[in-house]
Amino acid sequence: MNTPAKAPLTPQQVIDRASELGIAADRLRFFDEADLAVGGLDDMHDYTQLTDVALRSVREPAEGLFIAESSKIIRRAHATGMVPRSYLTSPKWLFDLADIIATTDVPIFIGTDAAVEALTGFHLHRGALAAMARPVLPDPADLVADATRIVVIEDIVDHTNVGAIFRSAAAFGVDAVLVTPRCADPLYRRSIRVSMGTVFQVPWTRIDSWPEGIGTLQDADFHVAALALEEDSVALRDFAASAPERTAVVFGTEGDGLHRSTIAACDSTVMIPMSGGVDSLNVAAASAVTCFALQEG
Repeated sequence: MNTPAKAPLTPQQVIDRASELGIAADRLRFFDEADLAVGGLDDMHDYTQLTDVALRSVREPAEGLFIAESSKIIRRAHATGMVPRSYLTSPKWLFDLADIIATTDVPIFIGTDAAVEALTGFHLHRGALAAMARPVLPDPADLVADATRIVVIEDIVDHTNVGAIFRSAAAFGVDAVLVTPRCADPLYRRSIRVSMGTVFQVPWTRIDSWPEGIGTLQDADFHVAALALEEDSVALRDFAASAPERTAVVFGTEGDGLHRSTIAACDSTVMIPMSGGVDSLNVAAASAVTCFALQEG
């Protein structure tokens, strides 16, 4: 026998329960599809058209925000000091985050499932979204001052790969990540989700001048190694066995790899030996292998 579905909570029930948990009623903004039809509520524009990558990639940095998706990632963002601007959820998920939401004073938008999907462009099944203020990125020199292991990602435009690289960097003890000017945004929603929120954990910044920035790293006593298939490339295992105390490893795009000018400016080139007729790994997999090897070395 099928268990009847529970009736959705009414706004008054949500208000009463939220009050019990220390969330003020005046923070709760309820909406449905009819509200969206007449323009929605104030400040909800942060969440519109989240699936439009081109639009969001321009809007979010310009407006100083990023979107954290899912209860787990929102918790990680809070734990690392990210500052929320608002939350978006449905009644059934609100209380999953009540303990951290109660510590803030920002608006909480609560919509029906249909209204949330109409607003964002996708079905929200991971609990909640939070619009958060972007942190001020540090100066690259300050970021690497006390670092010994650095990852540099050059012009990688796939958000999934960027997120996966951050996850590997966190897992294998990388001290910092530098992102070149044309690289995808590590704080784009998909990057954050694939990284499992580790993008909040690993210190990172953009390095504005590239590949000239390689010289800046070298001046700070970093040995800069390019992951590239060159005739004189050193096998990763051999490189890791005697890697300099301060090492920066540079990863390039899936198709073209690193720019020739980047390879020329680096101190050495490193390769991951392959077998079975495979010529290379996906850049995210290559970063995981490399970061692990340098950790062991």
